[in-house]
Amino acid sequence: MSSESITVHLIGDSTMAEKAAAERPETGWGTPFAERLDDSVTVQNHARNGRSTRTFLEEGRWDPVVRSLAETHYVFVQFGHNDEVPSKEQHTTEAAFVANLEKFVEETREHGAAAVLLTPIARRHFDEDGDPKDTHRVYSELTREVARARSVPLIDADERSRSLLRELGLEESKALYNHQSPGEHPNYPEGVADDTHFSERGARRMAELVLDGVAELNLGLADHVEQNEE
Repeated sequence: MSSESITVHLIGDSTMAEKAAAERPETGWGTPFAERLDDSVTVQNHARNGRSTRTFLEEGRWDPVVRSLAETHYVFVQFGHNDEVPSKEQHTTEAAFVANLEKFVEETREHGAAAVLLTPIARRHFDEDGDPKDTHRVYSELTREVARARSVPLIDADERSRSLLRELGLEESKALYNHQSPGEHPNYPEGVADDTHFSERGARRMAELVLDGVAELNLGLADHVEQNEE
């Protein structure tokens, strides 16, 4: 890919999305991800809270992305959190989830752009033995299957994030997610214990996992990652 006018489109749910001031310090990993890329790269974060592959398509959010695609563009696709929960109105059946991922991939490629699939990042749920639970088992595997069948680069964010949770353990990993004590932050006066969405620190760590995946896949984008100064 040319070093000129590279654009990375992020499509997904709240774990990737940019956050409004009222939601802070909750942070989607797409924000620090964009900050780690050099000035030749534009990141367009189309991810939105609460979206599944189905509702993202039904709301017409994919159409403007497709219309803007060019050969120097990437589309990073990460869904599953909302697709996989049967009780949610955003629920997507397994067959429809696969079909929707294939649609994103095929239409991205039709425009000469590069698709990258990501499994959903793990929720912070541990079993009795202190091991992170495989909370996305079915929909992560569906994503892996589409990647294999269609020869799509895959960043297994689920596996990578569970490894990180395993390394940190139950208590230390809490700092990666949006946990606030009552009165600690004005946006959460009653406090919050959210094991799905990230703190600023957690979003940075998750973005690092994604960037590690970019490097291991030898994507051209890897040449535009700036060194972390921390």
